[in-house]
This record gives sequence, C-alpha cells and structure tokens, in this order.
Amino acid sequence: MNQARSPEGESKRPGAGPARRARVALAGALAALVLLAGDAAAAAPPTRVGLPADATLTALIAASLSARPELSGAEATVRAAEERVPQAEAWSDPMVQIGIQNDGFTSFEIGTMESSFVSVMVSQTFPWPGKQGLRRSVAELGVDETRLSVARVRLSTEAEVRRAYLDLLLTRDRLTLLERLDALWQTSVGVALARYRAGDGSQSDVLRAQLEKSRLEQRRIALRAEEQRSTQALNRLRGRPLDEPVTTSAHVRDLPPPATLEARFAPEAALARSPELAAARLGIPRAQHAVALAEKSVYPDLTVTAGIMIRGAMPPMWLASVGGPLPIFSGDKQSRAANEGRAWASAAESDVAALEQLLHLRTAERKTAFQALVATIALYEQGLLVQSEATTESTLASYRVGKVTFPSVLEASAGFLADQERYLQSIAAAHQLLIAEEEVSLLPSASPSGGSGGASGMPGSGGSSMGGGSAAAPGAATETAPAGSSGGGM
Repeated sequence: MNQARSPEGESKRPGAGPARRARVALAGALAALVLLAGDAAAAAPPTRVGLPADATLTALIAASLSARPELSGAEATVRAAEERVPQAEAWSDPMVQIGIQNDGFTSFEIGTMESSFVSVMVSQTFPWPGKQGLRRSVAELGVDETRLSVARVRLSTEAEVRRAYLDLLLTRDRLTLLERLDALWQTSVGVALARYRAGDGSQSDVLRAQLEKSRLEQRRIALRAEEQRSTQALNRLRGRPLDEPVTTSAHVRDLPPPATLEARFAPEAALARSPELAAARLGIPRAQHAVALAEKSVYPDLTVTAGIMIRGAMPPMWLASVGGPLPIFSGDKQSRAANEGRAWASAAESDVAALEQLLHLRTAERKTAFQALVATIALYEQGLLVQSEATTESTLASYRVGKVTFPSVLEASAGFLADQERYLQSIAAAHQLLIAEEEVSLLPSASPSGGSGGASGMPGSGGSSMGGGSAAAPGAATETAPAGSSGGGM
C-alpha cells in the first residue's frame, strides 16, 4: 500500500533538500521578476503614437525641418547661449601694472635714491567660493530655455506643414466634388432642354441652368486660388519656389476615423510636452539661483596683488597685498537684488500655475469641439449622406415627369454636394484640432456653431455654397508665433 511521504521523509532523501530549496528559490526569483516587470509596465508611460502621415506629408515635414530659417535661427540662439556658460564662471582677467617712481624732476635717481624705483605689479581677483558655480547654473538654465524655444519652433513647423497639407487635400477634394456637381447639373440641363423642346418645360428652366453653371465656374476659380495658396504655403515652409507643384495622392476620406483618436486629448500629455510650461518651470530655479548669488554678493571678491620694485644697484623691494570691497551699501544693493530674485521666483511660480490652467482649458476646449465633430461625422455617415443622395435622385426623377420645378432639382443637387463638402470639412476640422493638440497650442479653439452661413465644417454649419474657405482648425493659426509670444515666458 502506498503511503504519503511527509516533508520530513522527503528531506531525508539524499540531495532532496538542496534541490527542493533551489527550485523554490528559482520559482521565487521568477515570481519577483514577473512582479517587477508588471510594476515597470504599469509605471512606464504609454507610447505616444504620432499623427497620421503619408509619404508625401512625411517628406514635406522633413524638408521643412531642414530648410526653415526660423529653426536655424533658434538653433543658433542655443549655440550663442552655450557660449555664455564658460563666460559666466570665468575669472576676471589679471592686471599687470608697470610704473616708475623718481625723486625730483631734473634727473633719474634710480639706483641712487632709496625711494626711486621701477615697479612691476600683478593683481588677480578671486571670486568668493560658490559664486562661480551659481553663475554657471544661471547660464545653463538660460541654455535650457533657449533649447525649449527650438522645441517650440519644431512643433510649430510640423503643425504648419500639416495644416497647409490638410488644406490642400480638402481643397482638391472640394474641386472633385465641384466636378460631380457639374455632372449633376449637366444631366439636369439635358432634362430641362428635352422638356422645353417637347413643350413641357419653360425657357426659364434652361436660363436658370446656364446661370448656375456660371456660378459654378465662379466657385471653381475661388477653389483654384485656395489650392494655389496652400501650395505656396507648403513651398515657403520647405524653402522651394512658391509655384512648384505639390503632388498628392491622399484624400480627406482616407484619413483615420477621428473617433479612434479622441484619447490624444489628454491634459497630462499637454503639460508634459508644452515648451512654454517647461520654460516657465525653469524660471523658478533660475530665480532661486539668482537669489543665492545675490546673497553671496555680500561676501567680497578678494584681489591679491604682488609686485617688485627695482632700485638699480640697491637691493630690490617687493610688495604683497590682499583687498576687497566693503559691502557697506548692501542694504541698497545686494539685499535688494535678493528681494528682486525672490519676487521673480514668485512670478515664475504664478506663471507656471497660469500656464497649467491654460493648457487644461485649451485641451478641454479642443476635446469638446472634437467630440461635437465626431458626432457630426457619425450623423453624416449613418444616413445623412445617403438620404441627401436619395433626395437628389428622387427630385430629378420627379422633374422628368413634371411633378416638381427645376429650381427644386437645382436645390436638391446643390444640397447633396454641400452635405458631401461639409462632411469632408468636418473630418478635416477634427484633424486640425488633433494637429493643434499635438502642437500644444495655447491659442483658443472656436466652439462648434449651429449657424448656416458658409461651409465652415463645424456641426450644423454651412449653406450650399462651395466657394472659398479652407479647413482651418478652430483656433489654429496658419503661422504660429515662436515660443514666448503666446504667454509661455520663453
């Protein structure tokens, strides 16, 4: 009969104890590694996926970052600031002094009179311990601030390229829609002519059709000008001739669905990536170092002087001295400088708090507008576009048999294409908000409007006109100012 082995019996087997303990230790080590890996994975920040970009856009961004003079200027500013660091901690230059002392004016008495001599003196000022390190720290923080200005220019450059490229795609897609509208109206004109010749229609229908074709050409001219403007903006950003063509193969409909990108609107990410906020935070230690430097200025820098006096045939004399300024006016200078630094530190802390609040607000504004656009896009996709197209076909069929008037056909056709256009503009406007969020823009975002004047691409906006305008992101500027001009303290 089998008997269960006790732990004591197991441990009495030769080699069983060490082997079992080794297995237990290995299992414990593996468990610890798993727990550590889990903790590390939980603590590691999520990887931030870049905004969508096709091959053309990627090349445009790379060309702009390598050619834009604003970026070269910002990088040169960093190099200039780096040159200040060794200057800040360098000692004062030594002083060499050569002089002559002579008794009387009628003859040289050097070698005959004890008080006549030629002197050579050297002086060197030694800073009080700690001052040079503080000066270097202040200069290094200044370098860090200028590096943040480079980060701002890079972010803004990429955002400007993306905005101009998106405008170009939208304009070209709107031109394609205009061609579809032209084809619809050609069909409508054919029906109007057929009915007029058969005696069922009126001449006014034919004249109205010709009028709308002229208006269509007017809109086409405006869109061509907008296409040229976007092309010129892209060429300026990449340092190429303004009229050089920009070939695109993508379309607004090809962009990733905005609904899948809502998680990009995160205040914590904006706080971590904002160059203006980082610069404001650097202002606090910089002011604190200035306070410490002002407080140390009470302790004088010491000047050591050594010299020799040559008296000709007489034995030479020598001189050594140590001196420094007396801070008897420190109440009006050093103490005031320390108070000034404390005030600047307080101001920097207030700037940080204000920028954090502003970044929270801007992210919330963009997210609110983005959610409204996502809902609008869903409304178009879930039936509005299909309903609009069905209405156009039904109206044209009814006109063929004389049940509706020709203006009804034109209105339905224009409405169908306007819905298509506003659908594309809503997608583009959503991606413009994503661009502004990636840029960490401090500019305000416009709220979705329910008006009907002009095709703005916002929910519920836009009439049937297809002329002019672009997919400018709510609150997004075409030219973003360098860091520091938008409240960042850069």
